[in-house]
Amino acid sequence: MYEIIYMRADYEPWWQFDGWEEHVQERLAFDCAEAAEAGLNEMITRFRRECEHEAEKNSMYWAFWNVKEVCYCEDCAEDLQLYHGIICMKDGKPHPFSKKQKIINADH
Repeated sequence: MYEIIYMRADYEPWWQFDGWEEHVQERLAFDCAEAAEAGLNEMITRFRRECEHEAEKNSMYWAFWNVKEVCYCEDCAEDLQLYHGIICMKDGKPHPFSKKQKIINADH
């Protein structure tokens, strides 16, 4: 099974700190890689329209953010950047998609 996970947190999705799943906003499940890639492309397109900045790691993690979208951390006594993170999963573990996905991202 394939999943595309959308999380919103004060760190990029590739860190997957303890408790990261508490930040999950949406989980999309797919039976095949092709459908999962289509769902991923749709989500990436949406965040590219909504966010000013983007970073990608290992063809399985994406982070999107706007500079003014922050949250206050009482422990740090400062504002922290909020990130919209996407994680590609296969059978419950982060998993990269095909070279086709890399080509789509290279065109951004």
